[in-house]
Amino acid sequence: MSNTTTAPAVHQRVIKDLSFLDRWLPAWIIAAMVVGLLLGRFVPGLNTALETVKIGEVSLPIAIGLLVMMYPVLAKVRYDETRRVAGDRRLMGVSLMLNWIVGPALMFTLAWIFLPDLPEYRTGLIIVGLARCIAMVLIWNDLACGDREAAAVLVAINSVFQVIAFGALGWFYLQVLPSWLGLPTTSTEFSAWSIVLSVLVFLGIPLVAGFLTRTLGEKARGRDWYEGTFLPKLGPWALYGLLFTIVLLFALQGDAITSNPLDVARIALPLLVYFLLMFGVALLASRALGLNYAKSTTVAFTAAGNNFELAIAVAIGTFGVTSGQALAGVVGPLIEVPVLMALVYVSLWAGRKLFPGDRTVPTR
Repeated sequence: MSNTTTAPAVHQRVIKDLSFLDRWLPAWIIAAMVVGLLLGRFVPGLNTALETVKIGEVSLPIAIGLLVMMYPVLAKVRYDETRRVAGDRRLMGVSLMLNWIVGPALMFTLAWIFLPDLPEYRTGLIIVGLARCIAMVLIWNDLACGDREAAAVLVAINSVFQVIAFGALGWFYLQVLPSWLGLPTTSTEFSAWSIVLSVLVFLGIPLVAGFLTRTLGEKARGRDWYEGTFLPKLGPWALYGLLFTIVLLFALQGDAITSNPLDVARIALPLLVYFLLMFGVALLASRALGLNYAKSTTVAFTAAGNNFELAIAVAIGTFGVTSGQALAGVVGPLIEVPVLMALVYVSLWAGRKLFPGDRTVPTR
């Protein structure tokens, strides 16, 4: 962007260049939430039908939606550049610190501050805080023009950490730490296999498919054709999968959400504070460490997002589909989706303010 280009001119160009689907994405997301809530509330037997076939503890239709959502984004990744990302110690260090120390500790703190008298919802929020994002963050990062290769590497690392550390962190934050602080503890057991299966399905399948698609596509037709012709046709399917997944998730808990609006509001408040704090701290910390806009944005979204699919699966598998813990998990995307969608626009706006002269700041 030249120095003579004004902010309104840039804004108008961004709006003009967006597709119809992208331009009205916030409206489509809100509409998908409303449709899901109405379906769950007024269509008898829908929940039973959706839960008939599962992968682990996740409904098969939801699993399909997640795979459709993630595959196009992972097909965009330039996998030959991932070694560059993994070698960036500043990026890796700040991301690991934010995701596995700051994030869980912050959610634990907020859960106890806002829900001291509601142990089921509090436990559900803590589980959400432990489930680091491995899916939808790729969508937000892509829309905000973050570093795709960095996002893919960080998502992969989060996945490995979840398989290894989720159960141990759950034990620490639900039993050990409350005991040290003189607070009530929660006794629970996490299924390691459910976590492994969730990661393998929701990340492994689309990751392999995306890698093979890029490798074979570039080998057959070249990178120019792949990125200039193939990806523009494939790209919209990520958003179709996102909207489909949102409808189904909210349909599953539509009755619980609409029947308990005050409880939903109490769960939503700490989630809102969490997403805003994590994003802001991560973006500023990355900038302070000297990372460029693209990498800072990727760190911010991977730190702020949570793997609500895993959190819901763990909550349902451990406490039951009608539990307060499961409801807290479902309220997660209710707040996360619109907030992180809004943060995409905040990121695009803040890029020009916080990263002047940075070539990775998008102008289109």
